Amino acid sequence: MKLTHLPLTQLKIAPVNVRKHGAKDVGDLLPSIRSLGLIQPLLVRSNCEGFEVVAGQRRFNALTKLADEMEVDPVPCIIMDEDDDAKAIEASLAENIIRLPMDEIDQYKAFAALVKQGSTVPEIASQFGVTERLVTQRLAIANLIDPILNAYRREDIGVDTVRALTMASCKQQKAWWALFKDEDAYAPQGYALKEWLFGGKDILVENALFDEADYPGSVISDLFGDARYFDDAETFWNLQSKEIAKFKEAYLADGWREIVVLDIGENLRKWEYEKIDKEDGGRVYAQIRSNGEVTFHEGYITDKEAEKRKRSDERGEQVATDRPELTKAMQEYLDLQRHAAVRAELLTHEGLALRVATAQIIAGSSLWDVRPDMQLSGRYDVLASLQDNNTAQDAFAEERLTVLDLLGLKDIENSVVPNAGGWSNGRDLADIFARLVALKDKEVMRILTFVVAETLPCGSGLVEALGGLLDTDMSAYWSPDETFFELLRDKEAINAMVKEVAGKATADAHVASTAKVQKGIIRQHLDGTRKPHKPDWQPRYMAFLMRAYTKRGGIDAIEDAKPFAKALKKHAAYMKKSR
Repeated sequence: MKLTHLPLTQLKIAPVNVRKHGAKDVGDLLPSIRSLGLIQPLLVRSNCEGFEVVAGQRRFNALTKLADEMEVDPVPCIIMDEDDDAKAIEASLAENIIRLPMDEIDQYKAFAALVKQGSTVPEIASQFGVTERLVTQRLAIANLIDPILNAYRREDIGVDTVRALTMASCKQQKAWWALFKDEDAYAPQGYALKEWLFGGKDILVENALFDEADYPGSVISDLFGDARYFDDAETFWNLQSKEIAKFKEAYLADGWREIVVLDIGENLRKWEYEKIDKEDGGRVYAQIRSNGEVTFHEGYITDKEAEKRKRSDERGEQVATDRPELTKAMQEYLDLQRHAAVRAELLTHEGLALRVATAQIIAGSSLWDVRPDMQLSGRYDVLASLQDNNTAQDAFAEERLTVLDLLGLKDIENSVVPNAGGWSNGRDLADIFARLVALKDKEVMRILTFVVAETLPCGSGLVEALGGLLDTDMSAYWSPDETFFELLRDKEAINAMVKEVAGKATADAHVASTAKVQKGIIRQHLDGTRKPHKPDWQPRYMAFLMRAYTKRGGIDAIEDAKPFAKALKKHAAYMKKSR
């Protein structure tokens, strides 16, 4: 090679020059050459018409453009041997890689020409100071069919799409090109194209837990990235699953209570879990992504479990640390199926049904929320009268002790139906049911009768109806006391009571008397001070069904009893039979 200066008119671009695009973009060179001249010589070789530029095409184009506005001095050139095309290509490629980057297809064609001349990939990379990977990437474009190459040169498709297509087979490229040309079809591009090529199962080699040498299929390399993919998802998952099983066994051997392997693609939302040590029952969760990546999250339980543990700790209770075997949905399925069968069978076992009902009244269950009527009042004198002036209370208390004894609760409980009621009353439903199964029907009926009576709602129409059916005589349990008279205020009603115990004449004579005077007359007839003596007198309020003394109404018990009264009248035969 030798350095010389040649007139611009003797120079032209060499056919071997690798730059096909961007060579005329010289705006960045003009100011420098206009001011300082050409600093770096052109690399040329002789031809029949003068000299051709092997390297320095953009500088040559800049000089040509300057020649239109000023006189250009002879150009400094280095003349190389005439017949060495490989050297010429190398020079052009080195020049263009170092300077303005060429179009990828220009680089591909240039590298391909060098390979055709006998150069190897390592040699090309070494000669031009680039990586072997870059050389391989450019040569991979040779895999593309011409229609796709041309579309890329026209910028109809992007670089990401071209790079993805270099991993496609010729058949896949043709299929994709058909989609691309069809205006009514969708041709995936970019990342979507990669998913299309791999069927949505682009499994990375780096995510394999097994040795790559154990994989019998092929590995596809993404030359434009670091990714490498397994070509057969089914084979991959077969090998990967075996390795996950080994990890599971190792974790169990290391003392972890449980290893939960999530479904492929299922996300572990860590914000719904709490970190907990292995010794405290923490689990290992294996999260498996669709690209084959497996992550083992050590030491977690769900927030719900953590909250349950916290509540149990506050109550000083033990809580199970093992995850239930059945899912909630499966348990629900089994529950419904079994429930349907058992309740159909129960229809023909009245005695057992009797015990089930009684047990649930006493202990409560998810559908039974039964509580005793506590006979409450805000007045002490009312409660004192109930306790001291109603013999039914003593009889009921005595029966309660008998029932508790039948249930085996006499020494540990003081009530048959706990006031808490429902599922949370603390009674053991299974234990109560077992006790009832061991009793005779007559004994169970005695217990049931008691708990039904104890849970009878005070002040309800049901009390009125039952009193009527049973012909309950209040005089057997109660007599008017001071509390009754203290609470008796309505003068019209009081005068009507005077008429009942003393007669119409006395009542009419005292119609204007004070309530106190009239109540005194009633007391005197009850204790025998006045005649006639009526010690067993009961006010209409104590009749079943309750009756009023006025037409003003407003008595809750009477209003509540009306629906029952109509029903009982309609079924008079049943009432007669019940009595």
